[in-house]
Amino acid sequence: MKEELAAIYCRLSVEDTDRGVEESESIQNQRAMLVSYAEKQGWQIYDVYIDEDYSGLREDRPAFQRMLQDAAKGCFSVILCKTQSRFTRNAVTAERYLHERFPRWGIRFVTVVDHVDTAFRGNKKARQINSLVNEWYSEELSENIRAVFRRKMEQGQFLGNYAPYGYRKAPDDRHRLIIDPETAPVVKEIYALYLAGLSCKMIAMRLTAQGIPTPSQMKKWRGEDMGRKECIRWSAGTVRRILRNPVYLGHMVQGKEEKISFKEKKTRELPENRWYVVENTHEAIIKKDKFNEVGRMMGEKRRSFCQKGT
Repeated sequence: MKEELAAIYCRLSVEDTDRGVEESESIQNQRAMLVSYAEKQGWQIYDVYIDEDYSGLREDRPAFQRMLQDAAKGCFSVILCKTQSRFTRNAVTAERYLHERFPRWGIRFVTVVDHVDTAFRGNKKARQINSLVNEWYSEELSENIRAVFRRKMEQGQFLGNYAPYGYRKAPDDRHRLIIDPETAPVVKEIYALYLAGLSCKMIAMRLTAQGIPTPSQMKKWRGEDMGRKECIRWSAGTVRRILRNPVYLGHMVQGKEEKISFKEKKTRELPENRWYVVENTHEAIIKKDKFNEVGRMMGEKRRSFCQKGT
């Protein structure tokens, strides 16, 4: 009898980590459980595919895609997971592969904990119910996370991945901004130069000529770039965004966009009346009179909170 080749798939998402997932869900424990199960079944392991920090709703997981490509090539005949939700939490994805493509490719899908096995036609309805429950769970989790974020934004807590140029996240509280002594003087210089009559383009050229690191260079040097492309020259657009940002008044403005769906990475911009604005959440770098004067010179309509006091 021909020995079956099995692909092992393990996944752990950011959501799992954030909710204090049990040790049994760790990649190491998933792998050990699945290897042991495969050996008991007499299956030879073709490869172990692992995705960490990827939601089960996403199909662009690197190891997941590599496994599917190998499956289509006929590299193995079994895919083994701990649970169906480790493979996917998207009902459409589950239906596409478990009940359409895998049978066509001659792939048997098996899970250890919830006993999914596509070799048995009788549990197809159970698999489809699993798919719906997994998706409902993801939707509820997404809404709970959104609710937590909304509360934090209402309280003026900073939720960005990176602090705005000119600030750092406080060492004792990553949701609070403190002035960055290295970059705050550059912000002040940008405002001073603009008030002196220089255009955004001219300011960008001057900063580049002076060898002042760009915001992206500062992120890279501090290990905060997350692989994004480094800009070695200041641009007029970067200068303009700094001149327009009320964060330098000590105000927090967040929630300018939202995800289109809990299944999507794409976002859409929101109208100003849905933004979360909390004033005086951190120390200002620019005084209100200077900020307002810059706004007048740029000929822009500023939000009302920018016109309060001096």
